[in-house]
Amino acid sequence: MSEITSRGRMVTQQQEDAAPSGAAYAARRRGQGRRVAAAVVGIAVLAAGAVEVADAAGAFRSHDSPGSGQGGPPPATAVVVRRDLSSQTALNATLEYAGSYTVQGQGSGTLTWLPSAGQVIRQGHVLYKVDNGDPVVLLYGSVPAWRDLYQGLTGSDVTQLNHDLVALGYADRADITALGWDYYSWETAYGVQRLQSALGISYPSGELPLGTMVFQPEALRVTSLTAGLGTPVSGVVLKATSDRHTVVISLSAAEQTEVKPGNAVTVTLPQGSTTPGVISSVGTVASGTGSSVTIPVYVSLRNQSAIGSLDLAPVTVEITVGTVRNVLVVPVGALLAQRGGGYAVEVAGSGGTRHLVPVTAGIFDDADGLVQVSGALTPGQRVVVPAA
Repeated sequence: MSEITSRGRMVTQQQEDAAPSGAAYAARRRGQGRRVAAAVVGIAVLAAGAVEVADAAGAFRSHDSPGSGQGGPPPATAVVVRRDLSSQTALNATLEYAGSYTVQGQGSGTLTWLPSAGQVIRQGHVLYKVDNGDPVVLLYGSVPAWRDLYQGLTGSDVTQLNHDLVALGYADRADITALGWDYYSWETAYGVQRLQSALGISYPSGELPLGTMVFQPEALRVTSLTAGLGTPVSGVVLKATSDRHTVVISLSAAEQTEVKPGNAVTVTLPQGSTTPGVISSVGTVASGTGSSVTIPVYVSLRNQSAIGSLDLAPVTVEITVGTVRNVLVVPVGALLAQRGGGYAVEVAGSGGTRHLVPVTAGIFDDADGLVQVSGALTPGQRVVVPAA
């Protein structure tokens, strides 16, 4: 028989037999370095027999307890509660710009203007200039420019040109649709003329010779210039990313199975603010060797404006991988490993009495240091939380 554990794994009876205590479990997870598990630690404050207990979730409160009868201070305890619990894991990650692009110069000529590193070039704007200030325009598309474009041609490169012209307001969607998206029509030529005029070209021809346009999937944020002014335009001109931020988490192969696209996340930025996101994709190519092999997991951020210009910044990602409803919940630190296998919690009774109650652990909330348990417990009972 198997049970769901902390982060969506199934634990066999053999694994449960070897389970560490709640305190040891929490300490071990903290020692992994990559997890920011908030294991609950009871804080005993002696004041006329009163015990104050603090926990990360704020759900477990202090209470008055009589002495243990053994001459020592009373144990720190926490209340068993019934509530919904989400399995959350906090991971270290890196905030960076998404995408990696290389701009290859085409045609002939000499570079006479280049953008600066960090500059963002958008659809319909000048990417660089050649010779007598002739602009090379950035257009959006996945098919690289490979030929001169002029009236009468058809093809996928023409299709993306027509989409660019419509998006920029230089061509009419209805006319392009009627004439065919993959056809370089008179409407396309007219749209190109309007684009060329906007770029400052004195004599717009309505044609786009190879080398006057660059197709890339999205806006480019220049990261480095690989060519200099006065050099031939042929070869790699610059390298860039997109202007979108993404968060990259490096997970082990075992951890990677615990997350999937669509999982909601909360990203804590370096300055302490948070922003929501969602796991957009899980990589398939591992890096590293041996026990250091990791797989990248990518997070799409819902509010790009909250990020600013941060790049390669350390962040914390809190991932919710599952939720259970109306279950018994105790601090992770209350779990005690049993010699014969499995877990128990120590229930504090009246008059300083204590007794062990076997429990089965369900999902763990690493972020708040809580765990779902099932067994002969009732809400309102108090369980001992040993000091870590």
